[in-house]
Amino acid sequence: MKPMTFKEAAAAVGSQSELEGRFADISTDTRKIIPDSLFIAIRGENFDGNDFAAKAVELGASAVLCERDCGLGERQILVKDTRAALLELAGYYRSLFKIPVVGITGSVGKTTTKEMTHAVMSVKYNTLKNEGNLNNEIGVPLTLFKLEKSHEAAVIEMGMSGFGEIERMTKAVRPDAAIISNIGVSHIEKLGSREGILRAKLEILQGMKSDAPVILNGDDEMLVTVRPGAHPVIYYGINNENSMFKAFDITSKETGTDMTVGFSGGSARVSLPFPGRHNIYNALAATAAGSVFGIDPADALKALKNYVPAGMRQRINKKYGMTFIEDCYNASPDSQAAALAVLGEMKAGRRIAVIGDMLELGEVSPQAHYQVGVKAAENGIDAVFTYGERSLETAKAAREAGIAEVESFSDKEELSETLASYLKKDDAVLFKASRGMKLEDVIYSVYSALDKSN
Repeated sequence: MKPMTFKEAAAAVGSQSELEGRFADISTDTRKIIPDSLFIAIRGENFDGNDFAAKAVELGASAVLCERDCGLGERQILVKDTRAALLELAGYYRSLFKIPVVGITGSVGKTTTKEMTHAVMSVKYNTLKNEGNLNNEIGVPLTLFKLEKSHEAAVIEMGMSGFGEIERMTKAVRPDAAIISNIGVSHIEKLGSREGILRAKLEILQGMKSDAPVILNGDDEMLVTVRPGAHPVIYYGINNENSMFKAFDITSKETGTDMTVGFSGGSARVSLPFPGRHNIYNALAATAAGSVFGIDPADALKALKNYVPAGMRQRINKKYGMTFIEDCYNASPDSQAAALAVLGEMKAGRRIAVIGDMLELGEVSPQAHYQVGVKAAENGIDAVFTYGERSLETAKAAREAGIAEVESFSDKEELSETLASYLKKDDAVLFKASRGMKLEDVIYSVYSALDKSN
């Protein structure tokens, strides 16, 4: 990050400091202290960073931003709320950079959309993005502090679980354009309804200039109702004729998707190296964002030809004569349906779905899990293995829908052993669950068992 004086930082958060000098690094974790940095003492559910203020100074921090007197004299900058101050300071730091910033939110696919948008923006700009799942009120400001003089653009994903979170983040990010990928039922437990989720996602507008464009999925029944004031709206989609970026002549393959994308002034044919209708939407959103900042859609689509899914997001792994779809980063009803559609399109001897619980669905959870079983049958899945109590509803629906082979497990080791002995050459296997279920443990155990037997 650019060096900043302690007095400058204090003023940015409504406090004061007599400490001379500068810092060029910020930390919220004493295990990652860089000498001459600023430590921000975050108070969480299981720990209080203020208790570690003195330790941070011992480890090399020059000053501490804290909520109470920690006995550090001029080395401490006092504020009422360090979480709020972290965002305020990040917002001030972001204001030092006159670069285009794309903000991204949505119920499903926002991380993949972020990754694709980063790939597109990188055609023209040296672009910063959040790494991993750093999309919350701690991760977003820490990402902004990674801005350097060399950066020419940024792509920032913003997640949330309740009202007000995106509003606070967007006021720090100050997007020059925003993408809202869709409105599903993730976090409906706290937000009450899809209308509530839509309202929470639209908070992203509160950090934007009135003339900054909003890029919306034109096929989403909730987003087409949005009237965002003076903000220009750019729709993308497959079915909506009003979409400015529209995919047609779509051919789905096991390894990817061929399609033509129409846009103002022309069209381009592209082969994308990732399967699934949902990924078409992600690619269209990224292409639309690039166009806002002067990137030709044809060049954007060329960049997406080389995109590789990050982490555990629908990564296709071929080994042991089988095809594995590793998709354990997260799960919701919409993403489960999309993943099952991808599995259903695969050429395989048997199509096997290993499904774990979806979390934070509240009252809709039983019906949502039941519908996953229904979707499995609709997509011609041959066998369903479920993990977790909530997914018992998935298994029930799968049996009722006529899937012959359905088993449920509450123990990962038992599931892994059963699955490893069940699999055979030419099978295609999907692993899909919410992040908290850590279904990748089963993947690694199955791979280990198959390594020994092959």
